[in-house]
Amino acid sequence: MQDVRDCLDGLARVHSVLSSMVRRIPSGRVLERRGEKCWTILEHVGHLADVQPMLHQRIQRILNEDVPEFVPFLPAEGTYSPNAAGVDVETALARFDSGRRKQLEILRSMDPASWDRAAVHPEYTQYGLRILVRHILMHDYWHMYRIEELWLSKDEFLSF
Repeated sequence: MQDVRDCLDGLARVHSVLSSMVRRIPSGRVLERRGEKCWTILEHVGHLADVQPMLHQRIQRILNEDVPEFVPFLPAEGTYSPNAAGVDVETALARFDSGRRKQLEILRSMDPASWDRAAVHPEYTQYGLRILVRHILMHDYWHMYRIEELWLSKDEFLSF
C-alpha cells in the first residue's frame, strides 16, 4: 500500500507544482504555439483541467461496476482547443484543483481492497484502479514537463 500512499501524495501536490510553475510564465507565452502540431501552454493546462471529470467518472465506475470497460480518451486531431472558449490560465487551474480535490476525497476514503479492483481498457494488457491512479499522476507530470519545455527550451532543443 506504500505505492498507493505515494501516488495519493503526488496527486495532492500536483496543483501546487503546476500553478507555481505556470504563474511564473510571462502571460504572452501561455498562448504561444511553438510548432504546427504543438499545444500551447494554456492548452496543456486546459487539458489537465478538462480531463478531471472523465477521470473522476472512471474512478467511480471502477468502484461501482464489476469490471467496467473503458474507451480511450483521444481528442480528434485538430479539434481540441481548450482556450478557444476564452478560458484563461487561472480558470483552468481552479477547475483542475476542484476536480482533483473531488478525486482525492474518494480515493482517500477507500478501503484497501478497493485498490485491486479491475477494469478493462483496450490500450493496456492490465487495468484497474491502482493503475489508473498511477496513470493520472504520470499524465499530470508529462503535461507539466511539456509546459516547462515549451516555456524554457530553445527552439533547437524542443522535442517535437
